[in-house]
Amino acid sequence: MKKLIFKGLMLGALCFMGTAKSNAQEITGTPSEAINNYDQKFRLGFGLNAGAATGDYFNFALGGDVRLQYDLSQKTSLTLTTGYTHLFGEEDYIDDLGFIPVKGGFKAFVLENSLYVLGEVGAGFAVTNDYDETTFLWAPGIGYATENIDISVRYEGMNDFNADQIALRLAYGFKL
Repeated sequence: MKKLIFKGLMLGALCFMGTAKSNAQEITGTPSEAINNYDQKFRLGFGLNAGAATGDYFNFALGGDVRLQYDLSQKTSLTLTTGYTHLFGEEDYIDDLGFIPVKGGFKAFVLENSLYVLGEVGAGFAVTNDYDETTFLWAPGIGYATENIDISVRYEGMNDFNADQIALRLAYGFKL
């Protein structure tokens, strides 16, 4: 339980740091002009993920995801991410585990419009072998984004799968 509380506090601190930095940005013109000139929009991204598992039972992870992003402002967004992740087990020790993550999150740009921090929480639903588990997921990360390309690194904690991962995500995204 202490581990879960610590993970929640770390995720909250990461989200708070992102919003504090994004709120400190200078606004040109009057506040009402800045709000009226910004066009809120949706973005959709398709990513490939590869990572190293940090637990004792799995070696590495591969997966793909789809992320829907809604821009609240020029510096902040809400995200909804799902996809498929496959954890490869230790040979002759444990079976592989595939799961579908469903996560909601908050993204804040902290340097210009390219470097960002992201915090996500959600659930992972096991879909392979004899695994009949659903786990709580939490995933703080940092990334670099251009108009269409997104490169990020995240730590993804999985409470009930006895494994966590540090993953690299390469994605292509576009405005809807």
